[in-house]
Amino acid sequence: MHARVSPRFRPTLSRGGRRKTLLAVTVLTGAVMTTGALFPPAASAAKPDTVQKSLNTLVVDDQIPSASASVTDRKGRMHHYTAGVGDLKTGAKVPKDGQVRAASNTKAFTAVVALQLVAEKKIALDAPVDTYLPGLLRGEGIDGRHITIRQLLQHTSGLPEYLDKGAVLKDPQRYYEPRELLAGALAQKAHFSPGAKWEYNNTNYLVAGLIIQKVTGRPLGEEINRRIVDRIGLRHTYFPTPGDMTIREPHAKGYHRDTADSPWRDVTEVDPSWGWAAGAVISTNSDLNRFYTALLGGRLLPPAQLAQMRTTVPAEANGPGVRYGLGLMSTPLPCGGVYWGHGGTIPGYDTKGGVTEDGRAVNIALTAMPGDSATGQHVQTAVETTLCR
Repeated sequence: MHARVSPRFRPTLSRGGRRKTLLAVTVLTGAVMTTGALFPPAASAAKPDTVQKSLNTLVVDDQIPSASASVTDRKGRMHHYTAGVGDLKTGAKVPKDGQVRAASNTKAFTAVVALQLVAEKKIALDAPVDTYLPGLLRGEGIDGRHITIRQLLQHTSGLPEYLDKGAVLKDPQRYYEPRELLAGALAQKAHFSPGAKWEYNNTNYLVAGLIIQKVTGRPLGEEINRRIVDRIGLRHTYFPTPGDMTIREPHAKGYHRDTADSPWRDVTEVDPSWGWAAGAVISTNSDLNRFYTALLGGRLLPPAQLAQMRTTVPAEANGPGVRYGLGLMSTPLPCGGVYWGHGGTIPGYDTKGGVTEDGRAVNIALTAMPGDSATGQHVQTAVETTLCR
């Protein structure tokens, strides 16, 4: 998913002076947070916690403005970590467990609502889209009479991508109607026949959101807030209302740059309409841990629908051994077993994490998209190391 771009930051220092100042602030903040984070008592006296070391590396070596994490250990205790600078202009600290744009984690929320409607017999997983929205999907190789709800949620529909990252970054505060976004996808030809293979695609969840609205007669955001957020008490999670471009609670600012040599641009405030059912949710690391823990623990779906959500197909474009269910991914751990989650990437924020069968959980948030595959791998390794310790 992608976000809006705010006006370019104009430093008051000379270019060289700014770089030195920011480096000093970054290194100092990382050092302070290393000694001040919540570690297990035995580890804190001897050396920095491995989670904190991972965040420090992402800030210092990978040059991410800030990183944060929330970890639920084997005894159910929550620990929070931060590193870096929350505002490159002022040098403000990173809020502990601050809000972030959760991006494609939204797909898991949308899928849960759809599966709740399946449990209520208001949607059938293997019914075609035309059952609920006749004539909506028509195009070159595209026919809603042959694309099922399951294929939407599992990314096996063959629909083309609606999202135009360049357009979003060019005009990040523009409002989009869902059907306007869908029109951009339908102007393209199908990528493959429904069910032929797996391909990650935001358009699938755009259509799923439209079906949820048609079936319930209520806005998607209200259904997500009512059926998930309020139900399990996610106090810092919400689906933004149309036109709400802010992040309401304490947060680190999100940044984007086109190349490694480009200046950082503040992209914190955007119109979330372009992400909608595929990427609009705002949350915190700890709330995302609570959401996936509640989901896997059976608090949001009956057993039959949770089993459907966890029925997966290979999705190795996302990494070796990765499999995709219905808005939920399983990723193998080097210490054995898998963890379940989703993750999300948007200009300004990147989140990755998940939960294990025995209740361990971690979510890591960056305030910029990884600029290269090495940084992305460092985040992945940090998640794996945390869940395996």
